Amino acid sequence: MLPLTTREFMKGQPRLVTTPHRRIPLDIPAGVTPTEFFNSPCNLRHLARENGLLRTPEEFLLYRKAIGHSNLFDTSIIHDTSQRILDPLGRPVRRDQLNKRENLVFSRMTQVAFRYMHEKYPDPERHLLFCGEASLDATWPLGKPGVPSIRMIHNHFMVFDNAELEAAPLAASDDPNLTDSGHNGIFLQFLNDVYLRFFEVLDLKILSPLAPDQARIKTTGYPQGLPSWEVRGGIDALDSGRFWHEYDMVLAGFLDFYRAFFTLVASDNTQVSIEATYPDQVEDVLLFNSEFHKAARIMRLQVLEDPKFANEIRWRPAYKQLLYRDDMGRLIVTISQNSVGNAITELLGIVVKRVTDEEAYGRAEPHLVGQLLELRNRLVQYNFGEPISTPSWPAGVFIPTS
Repeated sequence: MLPLTTREFMKGQPRLVTTPHRRIPLDIPAGVTPTEFFNSPCNLRHLARENGLLRTPEEFLLYRKAIGHSNLFDTSIIHDTSQRILDPLGRPVRRDQLNKRENLVFSRMTQVAFRYMHEKYPDPERHLLFCGEASLDATWPLGKPGVPSIRMIHNHFMVFDNAELEAAPLAASDDPNLTDSGHNGIFLQFLNDVYLRFFEVLDLKILSPLAPDQARIKTTGYPQGLPSWEVRGGIDALDSGRFWHEYDMVLAGFLDFYRAFFTLVASDNTQVSIEATYPDQVEDVLLFNSEFHKAARIMRLQVLEDPKFANEIRWRPAYKQLLYRDDMGRLIVTISQNSVGNAITELLGIVVKRVTDEEAYGRAEPHLVGQLLELRNRLVQYNFGEPISTPSWPAGVFIPTS
């Protein structure tokens, strides 16, 4: 067998990407941690005023990421209830907590944004595009380092250049963001088979199950060990309500699995949650599976012995659900637990180092913002809401910051 070339050896490993940003023109008050400040109604109001693009009647906010992951394309949609619900722990953090109208609007906005990215970056060999929805666990302390900065349901849309990813240095294999602080290792080592088998109950017509190794992108080799589904029909399937129904089914199944496992870890309780969507499957596949109990025991013992590990557990369901386009042009859905500091990008093996660099960001900003305004205009045309005027786009045209 011929030895691997350096280029071949570099394939399929997580990458470290450095992304410049402009300094946020807002000082964190003394005595307040960054996470506490970022979650404050004051900061979220400032976010909308400085970077807001569009707001809907249902309180969804499309905005430019001031400190983003990619300066090629990067935006987010958040359910911004911060001015109405002042308690950060009282705001919706999961899609299943939205009402029917909110869920429909959130899904439609995701559909429009994803299709826009697909049109602007049509070549899967040149660009990796994805959106990732994350929930946050309301049981975590607000000041805990690594807790995501905005504790509301949001979807993050990004595009990366595949050539730049391949040229990027390798990320550390033990980076905590890639390892889910040890939680994912337990899932991969003990729960992979039962995890995948549990999802077989879903009555899916558009989402087609993939073996975990068939869903990986070639540059990073991620995601790893997660349940994944190919979207039959590709981008056009996103125009179907059935796709979004199945997208919700994937989340419902994940929540059932998560609740059953962490209830077992927390209290050794085998009672099926009254919130379970698939209670028979929880009992049949999970609670009668010895490996499931073995993994729970291992984590339970570690929680009892290791206070640092115990403090990193998210006892309430917290997830990351991704829709991405792989190297072959397939659209793929995957879902994972949400752990310490875990960003959406790390689920695909991309660790982002964000640095303050006004000049570098200034070079990328006109093209980035131009696309965001195009997307904003499309959403307005589709009757989603009203555009927001900011210092950088006072009349819908980008004006560089002096």
